[in-house]
Amino acid sequence: MTSTVGRQAREIPFRDIAPTFVRDPLAAVERIGARAGGDIVRLRLGAMSPYLVTRPEHVAHVLSDNAANYEREGWLWNPLSRLVGEPAGKLWWARRAVLQELVSGPSIDRFADEMAVTIVQAVDEMADRGAGGTRLIARREMSRVVFRAITRVLVGDMVTTEQTLRLGRAVTVASAALRPRLLAPFVPNEVPFFGDRTFARALREIDELVLPIVRRAQERGDRPEGHDVVSRLLRATTADGDRFTLRQLRDGLVSLYVGGTETTVIALTFLWVVLGRRTDVQERLTEEIDRVVGEGPLNGSHLRHLTYTKQVALETLRLYPPGWMLPRVIYRDDVIDGVRIDGGGLIVVSPYLTHRLPDVWPEPTRFDPDRFRPGHEPRHRLAYLTFGAGPHGCVGRPFFTAEMQLILAALLSRFRVEVHGDPTARPKLGMTLRPRQEVEISLVPRVRSAGRESPSARS
Repeated sequence: MTSTVGRQAREIPFRDIAPTFVRDPLAAVERIGARAGGDIVRLRLGAMSPYLVTRPEHVAHVLSDNAANYEREGWLWNPLSRLVGEPAGKLWWARRAVLQELVSGPSIDRFADEMAVTIVQAVDEMADRGAGGTRLIARREMSRVVFRAITRVLVGDMVTTEQTLRLGRAVTVASAALRPRLLAPFVPNEVPFFGDRTFARALREIDELVLPIVRRAQERGDRPEGHDVVSRLLRATTADGDRFTLRQLRDGLVSLYVGGTETTVIALTFLWVVLGRRTDVQERLTEEIDRVVGEGPLNGSHLRHLTYTKQVALETLRLYPPGWMLPRVIYRDDVIDGVRIDGGGLIVVSPYLTHRLPDVWPEPTRFDPDRFRPGHEPRHRLAYLTFGAGPHGCVGRPFFTAEMQLILAALLSRFRVEVHGDPTARPKLGMTLRPRQEVEISLVPRVRSAGRESPSARS
C-alpha cells in the first residue's frame, strides 16, 4: 500500500502568470514549465488547483505504474464524450483491442497497399487543384488526403469520396465547437454554452453519415474476411460475450476517426513550415524517397525502407504534440517522488513541456529527426509522450507513422512543396496544439533523375 506521507508540492499562483496568459496562453504554459523545472508543482488557478508533472519518471507513475489511481474523466474528457461517447466500460476495452490488432505490424501490411493507392489518388486530386502554381491552404489539403486514407481503413468502400469529405468537415467543425467548454470545465454538458448550436448541427451531420454505415454493416453481417474496422467491431466481443450496440459502434467509429485524423493533419501542416526553413532536412527526406520509391508506384513494401521519413514524422510530433495536456482525476491520496498528492483533485501531464526538458531532450526546440534514428542513445520510456502511455495510451502510433510516411512519399516523390510568406512555426494553444495561422503552399513539379529503382524493385 502506498504511503501518503510526503512534502507539499511547490505552488505557482495564477496571478504570477495571468498577464502572460491574457497575451499568449502558450507563453504562459511555457513560463509555468520553466518555473517548475521538472518538479511536481501545484497551480493555483482559482476554482481549480491541478498538479503538474513533467519529468518522465513522474509521468510514468501517473499514466502507467499507478494508473488505476488517476482516472481519465472530468476536464477535457466530459466535453469530448459528447462527440465520441464515454471512454470507459468493458466494450471500450474490446474496441481498443480491435484497434490494437488493426495497427499491429501484420495488419498494417494487409492494408498499406490499399492506403497507398488511396493517398496517391488524393494527391492527384490535390495536384489538379494546385495546377499552374495555384496556392493551396495546407491544412485543408492535408485534411482531404488524411480523411480519404483513414476512411478507407475504417469503413472500406462503404462511403463515397464526397461523403468522406463531408464527414471530415463535420468532425472538424464539431471538435472546434467544443473548445469553449474547456475554459469552463465545471459547466455540466446539459447546461447551454457557447458553440453548442454549431456543435449540434455538426453532430447531426456526423450521425446522418455514420449511422447508415453501421446499420448497413449490421445488415450485411460480420464478414470473416472483412479487414475494415467496422467489420472487426461487429465480430468483437467482451470476455462475457457482449457485442456492440448500434450506438457503441457509432461511438467507436467516430472516436477512431477523430483520433486518426487530427494528429496527422496538424503534424503535416507544421511540417511544411519546418521544411520551408530546414532545406537540409527536406533534401535528405527527398533523397530517401527518391531512392526507395523510385519511379513508383508507391506501395506498402516501401514503408520499412522509409526510415528517415519515419524519423521526421516522430520529431514533428515531439515538437508539436496536438494533445498538449493530458488531465486525470486523482482517485485517492498518493505520493510521487516524496511529494504528497491529494485525492479528489486534478493532475495534468503535459507532453509539450516534457518534450522541452533540456536534460531529457538536449536543445529541445531544435528540429532534429536523428533523435529517433535506430540505435540512438536510449531515453526513458516516457520521455516521448505524443501518444500517451499506460492503459489509455493511444495505440495508433504505427498507423500514424505509416500514414505520414506514405503521404510524404506520395507528395515529395513528385513535387517540391513551396511555402508562401513567412508563417510562424510557433503553435497556438487550444483544445489541441495547432498552427497560429493558415499556411499557404504550392506544388512545384519535380524533374526526376532517371535510372533509380527502389529496394523493393531490386529484391
